[in-house]
Amino acid sequence: MSRPKRVAFVSLGCVKNLVDSEKMLGQLVEGGCHITADETDADVVVVNTCGFLSAARDEALQVIRGATELKRTGRCRRVVVAGCLVQRDGESLLDQVKGIDALVGVNNRDDVLRAVLAGGGKNKRGRRRVDRYLGDYYPHFDDDTARLRITPRHYAYLRVSEGCDQKCTFCTIPSIRGPLHSKPPEAILAEARELVGDGAAEIILIGQDTTSYGADIDYGPGLAGLLRRLDAEIDGLRWIRLMYAYPSAMTDEIIDAVADCHRVVKYIDLPLQHINDRVLKAMHRRVDRRTTERLLEKIRARIPGVAVRTTLIAGFPGETEAEFEELLDFVRASEFEALGVFAYSQEPDTPSGRMTGQLSEAAKRQRVDALMTIQQKVAFKLVERQLGREFEALVEGSPVDGLVPARHAGQAPEVDSRTWLQMPAGPVAARADGRPARPQASRCALKTDPPAGCFVPARCTGRQDYDLLATPACVTLPVLDSA
Repeated sequence: MSRPKRVAFVSLGCVKNLVDSEKMLGQLVEGGCHITADETDADVVVVNTCGFLSAARDEALQVIRGATELKRTGRCRRVVVAGCLVQRDGESLLDQVKGIDALVGVNNRDDVLRAVLAGGGKNKRGRRRVDRYLGDYYPHFDDDTARLRITPRHYAYLRVSEGCDQKCTFCTIPSIRGPLHSKPPEAILAEARELVGDGAAEIILIGQDTTSYGADIDYGPGLAGLLRRLDAEIDGLRWIRLMYAYPSAMTDEIIDAVADCHRVVKYIDLPLQHINDRVLKAMHRRVDRRTTERLLEKIRARIPGVAVRTTLIAGFPGETEAEFEELLDFVRASEFEALGVFAYSQEPDTPSGRMTGQLSEAAKRQRVDALMTIQQKVAFKLVERQLGREFEALVEGSPVDGLVPARHAGQAPEVDSRTWLQMPAGPVAARADGRPARPQASRCALKTDPPAGCFVPARCTGRQDYDLLATPACVTLPVLDSA
C-alpha cells in the first residue's frame, strides 16, 4: 500500500478565499493526505490563489513559480493551482507558468482531492498531461462544514453568501465568483454550531455583500433575521461580527438587529469607497453623499458606542483634485473608528479599467498617503478618548515583550488595531535560588498570563500608536476540551 501524500498548502488572498482553503484542507485530510508546513518536504504543493487585483495576481504567480521550482529541484512531484486566478485566467495560466500539473477553478473547489491524487501521465501527443477542473458556476458553497481551520481556534469566519449582484465598475468579483448566492439559513446555523463546538468564541460573518443576504433565495427575514437567529440559537457563542456590509443594502432592520442582539458586537464594516456624488455614480455604488451621511447618522444614533470601519479607493479614474479634497474633508469629519485605503487598480476587464482619465501610480500613492495621514490624526484622537473606558477583551495569544495581545469588540482580527494587556504585578516573592519569582496578577485569579480565547474585563490606561494599553480586572476562562 502506497504511503499517504504529503501536501503543502499555500492560501493567498482574502478571508473568503481562506474559507475555501480551510474546506479544501479538510477534504485532503479526510482523503488520507498528510498536511505539512514544510514545502521542501511535500509530495504535492497546492496554491489557492487570489485574482482580484494585479498585485495579488503577481504575488500568486511568484508563489506558483516557486512551487514549480521546488518540483524541479526537490522532493515535490506535483503542483496544483486553485482559486480565483485559475477561475479568471483558465488554461492561459499554463502559458504564464510552466510546470503546473493541475488547475482547480473556484467553482470546482471540491475536486481538490482528485487533483492532488491524480497520477498525471501524458496526453495523446506524448506531452505531460495537465489535469483540468474548470466548470461553470454552481452552488457548492452551501457546505463549508468539516473545515481544517487555519485561523486561531477562538475565532472563525462564516461565509453567508458567495458572489455579488452589485456590479461596481472597478470590481472583478462577479466575473470570478458569479452572482449572489446565499447559503440556506439552516446550513449557516449548522456550520455555526460546528465552529463553536470546535472552540470558536467569535464568529465573523463574511461574503462579497453580506447585507443582501437572502435576496436570491426568497428568505424574507434577510440578514436581520439571520443575525437574530444566530443570536438566539447558538449556545456557547460570545461574539458575532458583521463584515462587508454594502451601504445601499443596509436596512433599518439590519441596524436594529445589530443594536438589539446581545451576541452581535457593536461593530459594522461598511466599505464606502468614496463620498463624491460623481465618483460614486461612476463606481456604480447606488448611493450618494447625502444617503451615505444619513446612513452613518442613523447607525450611530441607533447603536450607541458602535465602531464603524470603512475602506476607500484613492485615485479612481477622473477623480479631480476638488473631488479628492471632498473625500479628505469627509474622512476628517466622520471620525471612523477604523479605515483602510486602497490605491485604485486598473483592471482591464472591468468598466472602470477602460475609462479615460486614469491617474499615474505616483498620484494614486500620494492620495493614499494623504488620506492615511488624516486618518492617523483621527485614530489617535479616538484612542485618547478611550482612556479610562472599561470593556471586555478577547485574548489573542502569548505575551509579546511582557504584554498580552487582545482585542475589544470594536477591533476585528487582522485588519484593525489591537489592545495590549499589562498584567498587574503583585508582591514579589523569592525563589529558592534567590532570584525574584514571576510577578503575579494581584486582581486576577490566574497565576499565569490568560490563554488565547478567554475574555478579560479590562480598563484602558493608555495607547501605543494605534493600539490600546489596558489593565485587566479578572479573567473568564474559555471552556475548551483537552485537544
